[in-house]
Amino acid sequence: MADEIRSMLLEPIGVIHTPYRRREDIPRQGRLSAEICEIEVFAPFSEGLKDIEQCSHLFVIFWLHLADRNLLKATPPQDCREHGVFATRSPNRPNPLALDIVKLIEVDGNRLRVSGMDALDGSLLLDIKPYSSGIDCFPQARIAWQKDGGI
Repeated sequence: MADEIRSMLLEPIGVIHTPYRRREDIPRQGRLSAEICEIEVFAPFSEGLKDIEQCSHLFVIFWLHLADRNLLKATPPQDCREHGVFATRSPNRPNPLALDIVKLIEVDGNRLRVSGMDALDGSLLLDIKPYSSGIDCFPQARIAWQKDGGI
């Protein structure tokens, strides 16, 4: 089956609005930012937001449209050595998907106000999922070369 799959088609379900207009404006880690950002879910998908207000935190999956998709190695800020891109959190990767965990502040129709985003303004939204500390948190997880938890 893998040999048959050469590409995939993803349909954006929304757009992310942030104050970050340039790559250099984006915080290195979204959770370090108190900025309130807005996730706009397109009308055909707004029914999928039913009961989202019952979630305190969300996974937000979006497309890094300015990423270099040809890089397979990266040098992270916490280490001066080069690593394979899949061992880093570099935005530059073959399929530049981003994953943020955000705090849900407010729901207004098809718009979610959140904090903790590190997306460029206008980034395309691919998915939203509820974050559960009981399921999704692994306190002992580590990256050996990362200092101070990577923040």
